Amino acid sequence: MFKAQTPFLFEHGPRAVILLHAYASGPNDVRMLARALERENFTVYAPKFTGHATGEPLDILREGNPDRWRQDVRDAIAYMTERGYRELSIFGLSLGGAYAIKALEEVPELVGGGAFSSPVMADSFVNISAEFYRLAKMTYDAQAMSEAVQAERRQLIQAELPGQLATIDALMTKITVDLSSISQPTFIAQGGQDELVAPDSGQKLAQHLVNSQVTYQYYEEATHALTVNSAHKQLEVDLIQFLKSIYSNEE
Repeated sequence: MFKAQTPFLFEHGPRAVILLHAYASGPNDVRMLARALERENFTVYAPKFTGHATGEPLDILREGNPDRWRQDVRDAIAYMTERGYRELSIFGLSLGGAYAIKALEEVPELVGGGAFSSPVMADSFVNISAEFYRLAKMTYDAQAMSEAVQAERRQLIQAELPGQLATIDALMTKITVDLSSISQPTFIAQGGQDELVAPDSGQKLAQHLVNSQVTYQYYEEATHALTVNSAHKQLEVDLIQFLKSIYSNEE
């Protein structure tokens, strides 16, 4: 049975964190991490990228696009600011991490931020296509959709996915150009067995953040989805330590 994912907000102390999910996924990517952070009295908001986690993967291609998702991030920052949070940081998994890095470039008022398994320095985001099809099949199977209908949907995805991936690649290039504008502290995490982006991508990103104080964590045995895989507990510990170092002592 498929259940659509929705944004969530865990309100606690004044130190607020925005967590962004991965491409073709949803806020559940970061729910365990959010729970770990709220136990440390952080307020956590996990928005949802337009078109994602609706039950129809084609919505990602038809309702969403890189510019729309960039606006989603701006809206998330504005939402938290309007709620009175002044000490904001932002992090994300995979493509969400790329948008977190973009936010750091655009919003110097952010206290800090970072990325987990980010494709910013990857050669291409096109490698994600197989993962998109895998997640689409999981979504359709959860709805007991017939194979005939799934085949029709796959054809539609096949026609539209390459164009969107190309625009995402273009966004990654733009983000890379402006990395030197980031002066806030950053946290970069990477798995050594990442199956979607090259395992050296995280280190490359860290090296290009020349004006930021970078904390780089490498999880040798971990695959791509660091927030939910074998590395998630250590990631939680490491990120909490980083957050406590960049926020004031006020709880």
